[in-house]
Amino acid sequence: MDRKLLLIILDGVPLRNWSRLFGNLEGWVDNGAAQKWTMSSVLPSISASCYASIHTGVSPQEHGCTGNGNVFRIDKPDLFSEIRKAGGTTGAVTHSFWSEFFNRHPFDFVRDIEYDEPESTTINHGRFHTMTGYGAANQMTPSDLDIFATLTNLAGRFDLNYGILHTCTLDSMGHRFQHESHEMDHACFVMDEMLAPFIPRWRAMGYEVMVTADHGQDARGHHGGRDPLQQDVALYYFGDSKGPEAETHLHQLQLAPTILTRLGAPIPASMKAKPFLPA
Repeated sequence: MDRKLLLIILDGVPLRNWSRLFGNLEGWVDNGAAQKWTMSSVLPSISASCYASIHTGVSPQEHGCTGNGNVFRIDKPDLFSEIRKAGGTTGAVTHSFWSEFFNRHPFDFVRDIEYDEPESTTINHGRFHTMTGYGAANQMTPSDLDIFATLTNLAGRFDLNYGILHTCTLDSMGHRFQHESHEMDHACFVMDEMLAPFIPRWRAMGYEVMVTADHGQDARGHHGGRDPLQQDVALYYFGDSKGPEAETHLHQLQLAPTILTRLGAPIPASMKAKPFLPA
């Protein structure tokens, strides 16, 4: 496998916040460096259920994760397993749920917080955070700059073909301050500013880059249902492939088969959604 792609998941960002508050990403759309579409999440639009669907390409009703309290080792083909079968190297800098879904469950804080396993059939290089003790009074989220730097470090050291980064900062800020607040506006501004320098760096390293969210949030900071504020997010693509018209509405189940297509890996029969980018 000679292609490379990074998937950046900013947890809990509704479509309206991308458009209003991410000036760097929107600027790259304006100058043609990025393509942008609207994407709807699966239902329930709950974090863990979306994580599992993003990587398996099947709905929660099929993979079985019904919410954050129901995390287990998923038994469906997923991005990590299929990229490894095709000879690629994988990495993850994410919440620990991703390790539990796609490598080992339950999560062992000592064994699994950081690992390098070249022979693994799923995640080769993992760096995880757990947010243990999370609540409105204590968000327990690491600095996003640290997370972006960690992914860049793994990509450079291990020549990842596929890497995923996931941060819960904006989801946590939305739950705490809701979306008509100075705090939420500022949090999105800071995220956009922190992320921006890494995108040209990743591109220079040979990576295509996708930036999106797992789900949105409504004005009260809630998600889980069908409200477009809870389901609809933006997806930005930095790469050489030409996607559909900007008005095309994508679905989250298209992500996994699209990433496999871009990397040149076979799509398993379980992933039935149509890729939105050609090979």
